[in-house]
Amino acid sequence: MASKLYAVIDTNVIVSAMFTHNPESPTKLILDYVLQGNVIPLYADEIICEYQAVLSREQFPFRAEDISAVINAIERFGIAPGKKDIEGRDFPDPKDIVFYEVALSKEGAFLVTGNSKHFPKEPIVVTPALIPMRHAPIICLGL
Repeated sequence: MASKLYAVIDTNVIVSAMFTHNPESPTKLILDYVLQGNVIPLYADEIICEYQAVLSREQFPFRAEDISAVINAIERFGIAPGKKDIEGRDFPDPKDIVFYEVALSKEGAFLVTGNSKHFPKEPIVVTPALIPMRHAPIICLGL
């Protein structure tokens, strides 16, 4: 059985994945891994609400059915593990806190973001490019 990777996927990763036409884009690969069951998305209600609000913004050309398909896949293939309180840490954007709290709630999980500077410099925060490079061989080989 292939190794599973647990990850909170930041909204900017989903936006980028939905914009790209490049099937090898790291953000697109993250969503593909979710659909293949190799990345188990972690979420909370606040994260799902942010996905819906951001993806539905007028400036984005995303169709409602595509937005629903992505969010439904995250909920269907993912888990809501709760949140680990991180009281006392400063974040440039308070809306980012929930992403970090959920990532910390599952041992070995990652937070995948294009805005790593918005989060503490700890090993759980990675860019989309690091997931395919670091974990695709593990997933494929089942190690």
